[in-house]
Amino acid sequence: MISKRSFGIAGTIVATMAIAALSMSLRAETVATVNGKSIDSTVFEAYIASRLQNPNMQLTDEQRAGLLDQLKDVYILSSQEMIADIQKDPDIQAKLELQRIGVLAQAYIDQYVSNMTITDEEIAATYDEQIKLAPQQQYKARHILVPTQGEAVTIIESLIDGGNFSELAKEHSSDTSATNGGDLGWFLPNQMVAPFAQAVVRLQDGRYTTDPVQTEYGWHVILREGSRDAEPPPLESVREQIFARLQTQKLQEHLAELRASAN
Repeated sequence: MISKRSFGIAGTIVATMAIAALSMSLRAETVATVNGKSIDSTVFEAYIASRLQNPNMQLTDEQRAGLLDQLKDVYILSSQEMIADIQKDPDIQAKLELQRIGVLAQAYIDQYVSNMTITDEEIAATYDEQIKLAPQQQYKARHILVPTQGEAVTIIESLIDGGNFSELAKEHSSDTSATNGGDLGWFLPNQMVAPFAQAVVRLQDGRYTTDPVQTEYGWHVILREGSRDAEPPPLESVREQIFARLQTQKLQEHLAELRASAN
């Protein structure tokens, strides 16, 4: 659908003027004329792209006509006599300059990234590094989340007296997992907040915490039900993520080099 994340007609005018300043393609053709000013197809296509949430969306003739009418309004407003005085405003000049250099900078990034070479060897090496740094164990746990330490202590006393962890979770836990008896399933330590993860790692399978564990969410009583070796995801399932990470890394390195050589 067409995006509704409009930044106001003034912002649209500024963005469109910046786009128009870059539009010098010899292949462009005039799609409309407003107050003697031609709107060429390059500007129109750029405007369409700026208005779509999905860049691959196929527009109907009616939708394209509607967008062209919007663009005409921008040209009408930006061609009024008072625009000459508005353009002298330092704040407006600053916004226009930011738009101009922003478009140019993004165009440079797009071209640099499109010309970037990332080899299969680099992807494989990054994958191996990530596997080495990844947690080696997965854990299966249940928990009971309550707002106060005192409530957590009372629940631990009930467990010591033979209470059933799952039933106590259903009765007392404020977490959404309460309906499942506090079951959190299998997870890696880095998927949980640090105090919770550390408590789970210290436990043995089948044991629960005898002291309440505090996190930003409240106070937890945790039962570690099981542990197993973590299976790393296949390389192909994370190839695109690694590719994007390497692109970002190489771009950051290039920017660092440009900063160092900038006067």
